[in-house]
Amino acid sequence: MTDPVSPKVGFVSLGCPKALVDSERILTQLRLDGYTISPSYADADVVVVNTCGFIDSAREESLDAIGEALAENGKVIVTGCLGAEAARIHERHPGVLAVTGPHQYEAVVGAVHTHAPMAARHDPFIDLLPPQGIKLTPRHYAYLKISEGCNHSCSFCIIPSMRGRLVSRPIEEVMAEAERLVAAGVRELLVISQDTSAYGSDLKYRTGFWQGRPLKASFTGLCEALGSLGVWVRLHYVYPYPHVDEVLPLMAEGKVLPYLDIPFQHGSPRLLKLMKRPAAAENTLARIREWRRICPELTLRSTFIVGFPGETEADFEQLLAFLEEAQLDRVGCFEYSPVTGASANALPNQVPAELKAERHARFMQTQQAISRARLAQKIGREMDVLVDEVAPRRVLARSAADAPDIDGLVLVKGARRPQPGQLLRVRVTGADDYDLTAQVIPGGKPAAGQGA
Repeated sequence: MTDPVSPKVGFVSLGCPKALVDSERILTQLRLDGYTISPSYADADVVVVNTCGFIDSAREESLDAIGEALAENGKVIVTGCLGAEAARIHERHPGVLAVTGPHQYEAVVGAVHTHAPMAARHDPFIDLLPPQGIKLTPRHYAYLKISEGCNHSCSFCIIPSMRGRLVSRPIEEVMAEAERLVAAGVRELLVISQDTSAYGSDLKYRTGFWQGRPLKASFTGLCEALGSLGVWVRLHYVYPYPHVDEVLPLMAEGKVLPYLDIPFQHGSPRLLKLMKRPAAAENTLARIREWRRICPELTLRSTFIVGFPGETEADFEQLLAFLEEAQLDRVGCFEYSPVTGASANALPNQVPAELKAERHARFMQTQQAISRARLAQKIGREMDVLVDEVAPRRVLARSAADAPDIDGLVLVKGARRPQPGQLLRVRVTGADDYDLTAQVIPGGKPAAGQGA
């Protein structure tokens, strides 16, 4: 049990799933060091704020969170992406105790030790942690971060300057973590990084060893290995390099979820060049058709930017035409927002705010109709769903087409005392713009493998 004199650490985690994984790692180390985690500002001896700095609005949200923590507690340590701009943080909040940058785990843990020291020597044999460490997600799914940083120079993004160039984790380390998570009850692994399909390129695709056999540190090799664990494997932040095609047969065979999260960002070749997007010259629509030929159950998720500097009405119409042709399943859209330090800020012909808002509305109206039609096609079909939440009058689940927090849900009826993390076989009975309703099939068993 925990020593009653152990200091308590409050924790605020902002930003994307990659930042969430950073928070999990910091919290795990703090617990290993004997600290307890406080659910409130009032009881904490110190508060850590893990910030986001991707766009200016996220930076303001992070600065506001730091201010709230200072007002409520007074002892605040800042880490994360915004930590790369320590001067900006100290200017707004001179009372913070320390500022560390992204993935500087040792530095933020060291700051906690400095400002909330242990009263007595900690015995790690007293406070035992589960082998998978502390997780901030529900027990049945977890994010698996395979690399850090990015080698691209997209004109709207400053991730490389904040998080550095691509650094892939050794494949044996990734697989060992994946095995620990599955052994702990995780039923879905969400693979994340800044550039998932570039995995291993910085390692020259070096061969590691897992379960006594050689395993190549490559995107395809990793997917093959993860697909052997018998759980859902979902791929996020995948750039459409040519070798991505190698994973489609694994999806068709049920070894990896038939789901690709690819940030296409726009449909106009001219705008993609201004954005300095990798793979801008690829014949994207032709590849989408080929992917769906190989794996008809494939779900495609993407994000787009409207109102990028220089975007004309013709560019925007080309984007809408791309949407109609691509028939993507899940889509997010953002109005272009300047990011301090991004080269796009210097581009001419900035789009007025009201025009960006108008284009965003038109974009979402177009995609909403596409989503509604694609979901309606699923009515009457059978599928496996993973239970997320059980309430007295409803069961919320997700299909292979639905990533947690960003995609749709399946409202399941007829399930008898299901548990979160349980797989159910259902038949779809209804659909709206983004979600499905379904009925449990009596005696139905989830398909072998990962299924769709």
